[in-house]
Amino acid sequence: MKSDRLLSILLLLQTRGRVPAHELAERLEVSVRTIYRDIEALSASGVPVYAERGRHGGIELLAGFRTDVTGLTADESRALFILAAQGAHAALGLDAALGSALRKVMAALPAPHRPAAEATSRRILVDATRWKGGPQSAVDLDSLQDAVFADRRLRLHYRHSGATTPRTYTVDPYGLVSKAGVWYLVADRRGTPRLFRADRVRSATLLPDPVRRRPGVELADVWEVLRRQVEERPGGFEVTVRVRRDILDMFQRLTASALVALPEDDGESPWATARLSYGFVREVRQLLMFADRLEVLAPPEACEELLRAAASVTELYRRED
Repeated sequence: MKSDRLLSILLLLQTRGRVPAHELAERLEVSVRTIYRDIEALSASGVPVYAERGRHGGIELLAGFRTDVTGLTADESRALFILAAQGAHAALGLDAALGSALRKVMAALPAPHRPAAEATSRRILVDATRWKGGPQSAVDLDSLQDAVFADRRLRLHYRHSGATTPRTYTVDPYGLVSKAGVWYLVADRRGTPRLFRADRVRSATLLPDPVRRRPGVELADVWEVLRRQVEERPGGFEVTVRVRRDILDMFQRLTASALVALPEDDGESPWATARLSYGFVREVRQLLMFADRLEVLAPPEACEELLRAAASVTELYRRED
């Protein structure tokens, strides 16, 4: 474990430059005292590493020092070759770079690890896109990438879902996130975190002003906040339904975001009971897709909403013209 930690410290310093001791301790989950002992061990083994104290101090390698040791274990080597769908790299224009990088990593691997890494790349594939996701709008990520890496503010012309005309926003981008095959721009607008679907961006213009991110806040921090807002959005309208047992699997897949209790299936009745939570009563119209395989039991407002929706559909198809 100590040898792995020493190698981790060496690679972190080689990548990051000067790093405070407390940051190394947090990342490696040890005490600051242990970090300083590890630095002494590295120095004793001939690594030109030194520590500077003070407000802007830290631990650093002597300028120009590099090591070609990869230090990869067999499992780490295999992990590098379990790749996500190529679409994510293609959208960023990095397909060729990815292939080149992996060839270089393969050449640098210890000889005993190469067969396992090569077999992993042929036997395991991770596809992050959802089944039957439907056609995707073309997404131009060039301007968004430019803003993210240039640390510049961005002016967006953005069309919200259901809107007919785009709105204009000036935002401070943190980065891009690919979620189940859909790209999002994560940014602050007036200091508040916001999420923008890349395929709804009609145009993006780099501004001359430098980005104004909140101090100490990283992309992962903002994404976690936004992800929770979407996934843990409180529902204010609870609905009890009964659903035919023969469509339970499909029912759970299609209503997963609204389910608050899994269907109670005793295996004897042809029906199972479940509870769902919606933000607005109109959202229960989603349940019409199950036709007569699902019945809303409560509350009465939900039943009335479905009755109105069904009447509207009936009227639409009864028109003589």
